[in-house]
Amino acid sequence: MKQSGVTPWWKGLRIRPEILDASGSIADVQMSLFHAVYEKGDSRPEYADASYYGEITHPTGQLTDLLARIAIRLGGGSDHTKAPALLRLDQGMGGGKSHACIGAYHLAADPVQLAKTDVGKAVFQHAATILGRPLAKSLDNPHVVVLPCDNMTPGATDLEYFGPARNLYERFLWRLFEADYSKYDAYRKHFSNLSKISEAIESIGRPVLIIVDEIMNYFGNGLDGVNDEALTAQDQAFMRALLDAVTKTPRTAMLAVMIASEKDSISLSAEGARRRLDLERLLDRNGKPVGVHENDDFAAILRRRIFAKPPAREVIDATVREFQTAMENSSWKSKVYDALHAPWTAKFADEVARTYPFHPQLMHMAEHEWANRAGFQKVRSTIKVFAATVFALQERGKSGSWVPYLIGPGDLPLSNTVVRESIIGSGLISDTKTQNNYRSLAQNDIVGIRDETGTARLLDVKREADGDALWQHANPRAAERAATAIFLTSIVSGRSQGRRGATDAEVKAATAVPDPAYMFADADVVIKEITDPETGLVGVEVTPGQKGQQSRYFLSTSQTLVMLQRAMRDTITDAERDAVIADFAERLTDTGPFDRKLFVRATSGQQSPIEVLATASIDDGRVSRLVVLDPALFTLRNGADRATRDAVQAAVGLGPEKLPVKWASSAVFAVANTQQRHAARRLATAYLAAERVLGVQETQDDEDMKSKAVNERNEAKRSLETTVRRAFQHVLFLAQPDDNATRAVDEVTFDDKSETALNGTTVWKALVEKGKAFDQGTFIERALLHNLRESDYGRPLEELRDAFWNTPRLPLLYGGQNDLRQALFDAVQIGLLRIVDGEGEEVAVTGVSEINLSSQRLRIGKPLPPAPTEEDPTPDDSTEPTAEPGSSSGASGDSGHDDEQDDQPATPLEKQIAFSVTQSMLNNTGNSEALSQLFRQLYDVIDRGDVSFLQGSIQIVVSAQSADGLVQRVQELGSSVNVRDM
Repeated sequence: MKQSGVTPWWKGLRIRPEILDASGSIADVQMSLFHAVYEKGDSRPEYADASYYGEITHPTGQLTDLLARIAIRLGGGSDHTKAPALLRLDQGMGGGKSHACIGAYHLAADPVQLAKTDVGKAVFQHAATILGRPLAKSLDNPHVVVLPCDNMTPGATDLEYFGPARNLYERFLWRLFEADYSKYDAYRKHFSNLSKISEAIESIGRPVLIIVDEIMNYFGNGLDGVNDEALTAQDQAFMRALLDAVTKTPRTAMLAVMIASEKDSISLSAEGARRRLDLERLLDRNGKPVGVHENDDFAAILRRRIFAKPPAREVIDATVREFQTAMENSSWKSKVYDALHAPWTAKFADEVARTYPFHPQLMHMAEHEWANRAGFQKVRSTIKVFAATVFALQERGKSGSWVPYLIGPGDLPLSNTVVRESIIGSGLISDTKTQNNYRSLAQNDIVGIRDETGTARLLDVKREADGDALWQHANPRAAERAATAIFLTSIVSGRSQGRRGATDAEVKAATAVPDPAYMFADADVVIKEITDPETGLVGVEVTPGQKGQQSRYFLSTSQTLVMLQRAMRDTITDAERDAVIADFAERLTDTGPFDRKLFVRATSGQQSPIEVLATASIDDGRVSRLVVLDPALFTLRNGADRATRDAVQAAVGLGPEKLPVKWASSAVFAVANTQQRHAARRLATAYLAAERVLGVQETQDDEDMKSKAVNERNEAKRSLETTVRRAFQHVLFLAQPDDNATRAVDEVTFDDKSETALNGTTVWKALVEKGKAFDQGTFIERALLHNLRESDYGRPLEELRDAFWNTPRLPLLYGGQNDLRQALFDAVQIGLLRIVDGEGEEVAVTGVSEINLSSQRLRIGKPLPPAPTEEDPTPDDSTEPTAEPGSSSGASGDSGHDDEQDDQPATPLEKQIAFSVTQSMLNNTGNSEALSQLFRQLYDVIDRGDVSFLQGSIQIVVSAQSADGLVQRVQELGSSVNVRDM
């Protein structure tokens, strides 16, 4: 992790005390003109003080111009005509209208105090520029009349604020004459008289500012509610006359607030709409619509409203240098920042100076996307979101947790309730249902309210626990940041060119940190994690890039296929998952040369592996069995297979808990790999989820979704079948290579992905290579003799037959009893064996079917010595010389020698040789020469035709160049061969 000397913003900036006191909330962010003017005591807000107002208000160009023109109109003397008398604020909700009205009130009610603040100084300086001379700070002591129409009830009196007044004109008079009843009563009847109204204004001898706030609250549904035609007529007549009067009365200014009809969501009756139209025509004729700020003013407004003092320039410059170094990295520059096509990237230093501590990427989004949303309350909403964000992040920093150097679109902490609700309630999301859906997505897909849950958050937690990422400490919330950026772009419908969500470059930029340890490739990994259909965000929709366009990511609240599948996955139990794997394994098992297959399922109880095998009816006589063990209970490898090995050992009659079995030698066990079982379980869950999605109503009602769901199910099924086949990599069987070896469980492992222990033919081939089985057509008469022992002669055929299924030294027969019967018949026919009865008398066999393998009477016997021929000499032959008694002639000696020979066993025609060789050939020329001589002699014997039967397997490690030639030779023999790289 790179050590940076940059002072973090949360240490260098002081958050305003009222935000700290409210834990990130700004209680008075929604300013009220009524409260500022009329409230008293503890109910009076801080911004009712001109000094505090000036302290929290940034002098934007439009606000400064608005207040400067009011100042000229009030205090400009004879030059008051250089400013318009009637100004109208028509922005939508949250556009800064109330803030501007309160500024205008302070300008007129306490101009000297306001002039000491930054905004006051800017106003008076701008006014001086317009007039060509400075204005007196007192502005000739103006009087202010405030008519807060959103706090009035037409026709009802309000003695505290408006005395006996009932209509709007009377309220105006009461505030104009400061509760002087005589003056009030003198003018009360002249509600529609323009000259009388102007006369009343001039009568107080001071400049007058009239502020009418939220006009349509009164003239719309307010007047509809009282259903008083006379009152309505009086109020309308007064407003027409007032709008004309202010333009004709010197040193009088009026600021009217009436939201433009296209920006106002208020519902009006037909009469209310007519009154609005009438007022808009009057305002358009007599007044000038003005703004309060531009979107680009957001950054300065936020900084002034949230922080007590501006940041130090050296801190900003140091932060810029850190980021620019990272941004100039070739991959980041070309694939991210250049791909953004955003103006802030080209002037990054200037933009950071303007937006600090917020990242230009976030500020650009707020100024150019959020602010253009019809329901978004612009400044008000932005202040709420950003104030809550800086407070939450500062608290993190104080606790020692990671905080970004610049707050970007991925850094708004959705785990903080105030931040999350400020975003959701900002107006960016139009309806309540969608708000609730995104609230759920934020908590479940991104980060929970305790900062410990949520899909993206858990990805970061897992990465930290694994400790594999070198950049983890520099960017510990990378997945959460990426997901949050997608969230913010998703709640804004219709972004640039109507596209939804965030581009690939936008998301990667949101995860960036000024640390070289976090590279572009790492950002790729993070995005793959959060978009992974199995473990990533449930609601994310990925639109692949095409024709040079970037991929896009959108968080959808619709019940998409992915969301349904993820929801269904949560309903699947471990037992259901393992059961479907067992079903697939049993269905996919092919017996091949085996006589039968047997699938041993794990029981639903608490039986141990040995107990399950003890009750599985595995010990079946005179049939070869491929016994497939349920992966839910039986697996090998990964250091967790002791129970499985002990159970199989017991099932073949070995070990301390051996089971009473007779036919263990002919049982071959197919066992899954532990690691592959993990993959199968994941896919089994996906398959079951895909199956269940097809049954839900949302899928049935949507043909397109249904079609996709069927394809997803079919693909999940294919993947599961492939993985289940691959999972069964291991074969266990009882082995005894020769009579002197100890019985033990041997093992075969299939490393080739195309091979599986569920395929009986594949398993049989492996057993052939291990010498545990004969391949098809190889158990001939010579192979039979090769496997017979001296004790087998004279043994009943029934016992001999059974030995091939219960004696582990005897290989399994491909054709079973038929192979054995045929081999016996062929051996008898060529004189290698005899079939005899219990007394040793030979039994004639003329056909294979006459060899009864179930017989206790019939046995096998060795062939008799050859009978003497007519050419052989006999003792009675007249040609044989007769030795005289006591003679020592050679004939007599020979005769004595022949008698001795008759007592000796006949010389065998063939001998069986069995040997094993395990030698290292490296740097051992002696071994190499001896082994070469052995194989040369073996070659000579084979070449002379002296070998009648050959059985065995050879495993050698040779050079890659020599391997191909050997493999070819083996294949030419019709034998299978396994080759793997070393």
